[in-house]
Amino acid sequence: MQIIHAKQVLTPEGWQEDRQIELSTDGRISWIGAQMTPPTDRVDLLLPAPANLHSHAFQRAMAGLTERRGPDARDSFWTWRRLMYRFLDRLTPDHVEAIAEQVFVEMLETGYAAVAEFHYLHHDFAGLPFANIAEMSERIVAAARATGIGLTLLPVLYQHGGCDGRALAGGQLRFGNDPERFARLHQGAAQALAAGFDDYVLGVAPHSLRAVDGPGLAAAVALAPGGPVHIHIAEQPREVDEVHARLGARPLRWLLDNHAPDARWCLIHCTQADAGEIAGLARSGAVAGLCPITEANLGDGIFAATELARAGGRFAVGSDSNVEITLFGELRLLDYTQRLRDHSRAALAEAGGSAGRALFDQAARHGAQAAGRDAGAIAPGQFADLLGIETGNPWLADRRGDTALDSLIFGCKGGRCIRDVWAAGRHVVSAGRHARRDIVATRFRAALDDLGATI
Repeated sequence: MQIIHAKQVLTPEGWQEDRQIELSTDGRISWIGAQMTPPTDRVDLLLPAPANLHSHAFQRAMAGLTERRGPDARDSFWTWRRLMYRFLDRLTPDHVEAIAEQVFVEMLETGYAAVAEFHYLHHDFAGLPFANIAEMSERIVAAARATGIGLTLLPVLYQHGGCDGRALAGGQLRFGNDPERFARLHQGAAQALAAGFDDYVLGVAPHSLRAVDGPGLAAAVALAPGGPVHIHIAEQPREVDEVHARLGARPLRWLLDNHAPDARWCLIHCTQADAGEIAGLARSGAVAGLCPITEANLGDGIFAATELARAGGRFAVGSDSNVEITLFGELRLLDYTQRLRDHSRAALAEAGGSAGRALFDQAARHGAQAAGRDAGAIAPGQFADLLGIETGNPWLADRRGDTALDSLIFGCKGGRCIRDVWAAGRHVVSAGRHARRDIVATRFRAALDDLGATI
């Protein structure tokens, strides 16, 4: 049994001081109370470690390769996507595993204990299934097992090249399946997870309304009864226009009216949602999956997080394209974009409340919800997804409670202060460092060298 002594710990009841947190051998928190037993670890400040609710791990290897202006009059998500498709022409299963290991180490070192991997790279260069149809899913599972991160695997159904049902072409061929073949792939992913480790969740991800049709969406959702369902929705104005022309409604409105998403759904981006859609999203209990750094990098726009929060809605954050992996940076940029849009400060805090606390509570609680994971709070019975912060430094200066959270997010690039991370009780980061960092980085660098430095 592991025993952690925390000078400060954030619990569902609020901040507590000098607490003993006991972790059982099944990776869950068994008890919290006064310090009575010599601890195995000591931390200054203990937080629930959130789940990263949206990642495309392979895109980490593209970071820095898409920042040149293209020939189009206006560079956009769509020009970036063409480059991403070209990059896919080079990726082998070995590359994908090495990249995913690097991504998962970076996530753990920046404070995420788990990841919901939105996994759509399924096939070989010609778009044909590997002999093992779940080969690429197995590589993601292997990377999670090697690094110790908690994994929610979301195999992606991708049927069409656009809202008009056109055939897949180019890089999209590596994503494509019809519902019958996708069901077999999903079953293969389930087998890979069951053979890998106990700490996993299997969900499903119909890619978007432009890439799946109505029957395909229903078939995908049916594969994960009770499990998480994630979908890209309303990310780009052009997407909104195309879906409206095809289905007669804006994408988020159509989804709310035709599929009744509930608490097991995570709707990724929602950047172009209008006021009525925001209200409907809040009523649904689904989580808005926000990826502020990627959304800024791609020029998507600014999600109306303040409106969702006022309506009692739920959101959490993910690293999406993994151009930069930083939990506290995602939260900071989310709040700053609201401030810039609304000409306000502490935009997501309640009157008299802490902006950092408001952001962190949403990320922890609803990141776990989106991942389908028994976590998000430091409480008995929950997975021991824990984030240990060192406060005796120039950035935190032994600050306490919500003031320490505000300082982590807004004052010090909080990654500098991360000392320990536990994922389902596995002590994966110690003294700010993942035990396999150097080995994983060497493999990642070899993959980058093999892939080359241009697209």
